[in-house]
Amino acid sequence: MMKAFKKRGALTHFQILSEISKQDPHLKQKDLAEKLDITIQAVSENIKTLIELGYITSKDGRSPYKITQSGIDKVKKDAINLRKYSDSVLETMNHYKTIWPAIAKEDLEKDDIVGLYMEDGVLYAHKKEENATGVVLEDAEADMDVALTNLTGMIDMNVGEVTVINVPTIKDGGSKASDLDLIKNVYEKGTNSGEEIDKIAVAGTVSRAIVRKLGLSIDIEYAAPQATANAARKGLNVLAICVGDMSKAFTRELENEKIKFNIIDGGK
Repeated sequence: MMKAFKKRGALTHFQILSEISKQDPHLKQKDLAEKLDITIQAVSENIKTLIELGYITSKDGRSPYKITQSGIDKVKKDAINLRKYSDSVLETMNHYKTIWPAIAKEDLEKDDIVGLYMEDGVLYAHKKEENATGVVLEDAEADMDVALTNLTGMIDMNVGEVTVINVPTIKDGGSKASDLDLIKNVYEKGTNSGEEIDKIAVAGTVSRAIVRKLGLSIDIEYAAPQATANAARKGLNVLAICVGDMSKAFTRELENEKIKFNIIDGGK
């Protein structure tokens, strides 16, 4: 397909030829424009080109249009290329859909039926019984990645919680205007459910400075709202420290993903 429709307008040519090949004597440029969602002027220019290329004929460039043998051959060739391309895409998508990666908790051999479980946001496979199972595609050593197929059942996994702490912008005092004791206390206390914080996310320079000052590690920094939601979906509890209006991006993402969260004002 990439070769067939590489030239500008080639796909539009294919679509127009395909419509004309249906031999509708009442087909007009307005009809083509509506079907292809392009302007009548664009249809007119493309038809002029197709006539010049010898793919269609018409009287004075007006309907009825007739496709020539060259036009038929062109449509067939492009359609075959399009089908081959589509088939290759579907094959690739099926491959992605049916093969899943995990970490082998022990040495595994091809065709082993393994149990699957989630731990610290990572999918593991071992020979013990779990609610979810898969079949090993190739031998894998312990602690290495393993390819799995035929996944069945449900992976036991609780969705994590997110605590968002909003700290002042540098204009409003930055870290000097932030309540470091409160932030540290929130981290040590954990989530509202009393569970430990697994990961720390930051958004903004002030947030980075605060986390470093408290001697904590930054786990999530880039695309923090999306990465935070992803971590929570995998069962991790996240403390997200963000500056000013950056908190809106977190709350929007978490609300969209229906993840439990609470917001705390980190200013003094």
